[in-house]
Amino acid sequence: MALGKSAAVVIGSFDLGESDRVVTFYSREHGKVRGVAKASRRMRSRFGGALELFTLGELVFFDTGRTDLVRVDHFDVLDPFAAIRTDLERLGQGAWIVECVNRLTAERDPHAALFGLLTRALRALASAAGPPRVAICFGARCLDVLGHRPRLDRCVECGRAYPFARPALDEGGVVCEACAAHATGATSISPAAVAALGRLRAAGWEEALTQPLGRVEAELRNALESHMTRLIGQPTRTAKFLREVRRLSETSGERR
Repeated sequence: MALGKSAAVVIGSFDLGESDRVVTFYSREHGKVRGVAKASRRMRSRFGGALELFTLGELVFFDTGRTDLVRVDHFDVLDPFAAIRTDLERLGQGAWIVECVNRLTAERDPHAALFGLLTRALRALASAAGPPRVAICFGARCLDVLGHRPRLDRCVECGRAYPFARPALDEGGVVCEACAAHATGATSISPAAVAALGRLRAAGWEEALTQPLGRVEAELRNALESHMTRLIGQPTRTAKFLREVRRLSETSGERR
């Protein structure tokens, strides 16, 4: 029975039986780890509220080697990022971030850079930073870290040098208008959004969070969601929730 230890973030969970829970962590040392937290749903559980989504802690687990699930022994909280769960927009953007990590990574495949990016994004979400901007900055860098960086300097189909008047974004990067007509699933994107994406990728994390994006911010958000959808094979589960949050916010604003 192997003992594992690492800093980790809770990125998902579901109930198992009457009192247990299967929890998915993204850890610095071991990558994505799924484990059973015995009796974690009982009133006097030793885990308390430590296994809430987004929580950063020190994970200790035992790997028996007989199943894909490890046995979670301890999870000592380092930062609960509780502020993310008090606001629907922050909650939705945080859920999108951890869903991308969960669905784009394989089990036991560590990426220290991705773990660092995840914790920076959660820390920014829990502070005064704008939630949509945090998710955009995370999405752009997540693609880079995992080797899915979209190419922006030329059409990925025919090799034509960018810029061109009506670009689209495909799985590998930008495509010209002629190639976009034959590229299934390519998403239209404005030259201004392509330029903004390039600036965000080149900027440091703190600078990217404060760069003015204006009207292209929503376009970048939609383009990144479309790109994640192509990589995952289906839309993120969080996208529908975020659309509903925005609809309710717009409706509330109109009533005022």
